[in-house]
Amino acid sequence: MDRNQATGLILFAAVLLVYSFFFASNPEPEKVQPGAPETTQEAHTTEKEQEAVSSPEPTQEADSLVNARNKAKYGDFAPLVTGTEEKVALENGLVKIIFSTKGGEIKLVELKGFNTWANEPLILMDEKSASFDYQIQTNKGPLSLNQFYFEASSQEITLEEKTAQQITFSARTAQGEISRTYTLPAGSYVMSHDISTQGIGANLTDQQITIHWKDQLKKQEGDIDESRRKTYVNYYTQEGDYDYLSASSDEDAEEVSAPVKWVAFKQRFFTSGIIAKDQFSKADLEQEIPQDTMSVKNMSATLSLPINNDLANNSYYFGPNNYKILKKVTPEFEKNVDMGYFFVSWVNKYIIVNLFHYLEKVFTNYGVIIILIVLIIKLFLFPLTYKSYVGMAKMRVIKPEIDELKEKYSDDPTKMQQEQMKLFSQLGVSPLSGCLPMLFQMPFLFAMFFFFPNSIELRQESFLWAHDLSTYDSIINLPFSIPFYGSHVSLFTLLMTVSQITYTKFNNQLTAAQGPMKNIGYIMPVTFMFVLNSYPAALSFYYFVSNMVTFGQQALIKQFVDDSKIRQKIEANKKKNANKKKSKFQSRLEEAMKVAEESKKKK
Repeated sequence: MDRNQATGLILFAAVLLVYSFFFASNPEPEKVQPGAPETTQEAHTTEKEQEAVSSPEPTQEADSLVNARNKAKYGDFAPLVTGTEEKVALENGLVKIIFSTKGGEIKLVELKGFNTWANEPLILMDEKSASFDYQIQTNKGPLSLNQFYFEASSQEITLEEKTAQQITFSARTAQGEISRTYTLPAGSYVMSHDISTQGIGANLTDQQITIHWKDQLKKQEGDIDESRRKTYVNYYTQEGDYDYLSASSDEDAEEVSAPVKWVAFKQRFFTSGIIAKDQFSKADLEQEIPQDTMSVKNMSATLSLPINNDLANNSYYFGPNNYKILKKVTPEFEKNVDMGYFFVSWVNKYIIVNLFHYLEKVFTNYGVIIILIVLIIKLFLFPLTYKSYVGMAKMRVIKPEIDELKEKYSDDPTKMQQEQMKLFSQLGVSPLSGCLPMLFQMPFLFAMFFFFPNSIELRQESFLWAHDLSTYDSIINLPFSIPFYGSHVSLFTLLMTVSQITYTKFNNQLTAAQGPMKNIGYIMPVTFMFVLNSYPAALSFYYFVSNMVTFGQQALIKQFVDDSKIRQKIEANKKKNANKKKSKFQSRLEEAMKVAEESKKKK
């Protein structure tokens, strides 16, 4: 190896050594943990951040576009459509109401002290089943308060010497403020609601708030068919007229042009109602029966609430259909409890309700209360029962004379009736003496047909084998359904039917009834067996006890009424009235009978 080659080799080795010292690769990096960003990603992010520093922020640009769109759509109300939704509550010992700060609106109502048929908390309405939507008419068109975010503040106040919980929802604009104040007094199902629109009058085109209320009424009772029969929309006008949408119609609607005081979505045992402090200027009401069983009925109401001096006021009722509670809410609000037609409603309103609530204070068993109601009513009506028995006894005693007339004038019905009336006059007997006292007792009999099915006090109260007196007491569930009867057997209804047939047989012996009249008494109990099988057990039990007490009363009266003494009195009347002239009423009646007979012959 010459000198030049050696020098070149040394220089080459030196170059390698220097290169390996200054340009050698770094040590192996640590393994990246799962989910950690890689170095290249971090470098990429850093580059983006550097680019972001030298350019406008995309979020700021997006916010400005949103604000511009909101300003164009909502005008001065644009600042109110952004915010954070929170839930707040008002409650007392009876009811709990949850609100949302988005809209300052009701979202849930729970009634304390009540459970559903499935023994769950009774939620009268929630976000899934119901909604309230208050709309104002603005220069940007109709705007819903549910689009606005409110700030909530709560306090405790004194209202009419009672403590009350109050929540105020406020939404402020540059021009003014919208506020909604809810006040719930202690021990009350009524919550007041005040809406203030101060300073925004220039933005409003109409001094009306349109309220859209929709509710898919939640199933609270086991028997949905009975629930639907007792569920409908009620309303009461400012002029004092009460009306409702048909309870049996699958779909119904009505436009009420007259000012309305209140509207209620009335269920069998519970009611949600909205009440104007002054009036709703008009109302559009609808209801329909859904095809499924998820809800009892679907209802809606559209109401116009006037704004006076920047204020609009109304209130809500969320609570039970208790007659005495509803009577204190607002005029005629107790109509949400059906007390029956006018000729029987007075019995329930002024007698049965007061008697029932008085006995409630003393007794806790509602079966015992029903028995006591029967005994008290029967004792009160005993003079009429006694008079009716004596009247029927007189007709039984003079039956031989009546049969003799029927045989003598069998070919001349008009003459026979005239002679019968003459006989009644001579004997001092009235054929109506046994019927009129019974007729006066009928309002009490029919009043119960409305009272017990609508009495919330009986709801989920058990007695003997009946687990709930407000519904039927099924002892046998049939694998099939019998037309007009159902797919179950109610024992109280069977007992009522047997007792009525027994009483009819005893009564026929008492009056010596013959012909068709003898069999009519047996048809009615069988008919009622079909009708009452699906009615509340309390109603069948009441009729059963009433039949047994009536049977006992007549058996007791029979011991003190002697037919021979009645006969002696009738004979004395016969001698006394032998030459008695016909009364004007009797003469007119005979004349009318003659005219009817002649007209019949001509035809």
